[in-house]
Amino acid sequence: MKIQKSAEDYLEAMLMMKETHGYVRSIDIAEQLGVTKPSVSYATKRLRENGYITMDHSGFITLTDSGMEIAERIYKRHKMLTEFFIKIGVDPSTAREDACKVEHDISDSTFVALSELSDRV
Repeated sequence: MKIQKSAEDYLEAMLMMKETHGYVRSIDIAEQLGVTKPSVSYATKRLRENGYITMDHSGFITLTDSGMEIAERIYKRHKMLTEFFIKIGVDPSTAREDACKVEHDISDSTFVALSELSDRV
């Protein structure tokens, strides 16, 4: 199933928040992604309907196995690409921004090739 870039961004943000804070709430997602609370409500509804997240009665969000798989794949790409861009001389802020743009569109084979190159640089 093809997942949209915005959904990948939400899942990645949720994983990052879980690792940082130990929990995920809609308000924190809105803050981190710079979107409105209604946008987060719409996105989380769609993510729940597609089986990527669950939400308890208190509003805490949990990634399902399929949601976690996508989030980990995107986050791994983000970290590797950011590190690679920094290694080749891009300032860290720009490297993070560019990694976020590239992580969704790069093919698996190109990602593997860049990962191998990054290990050698």
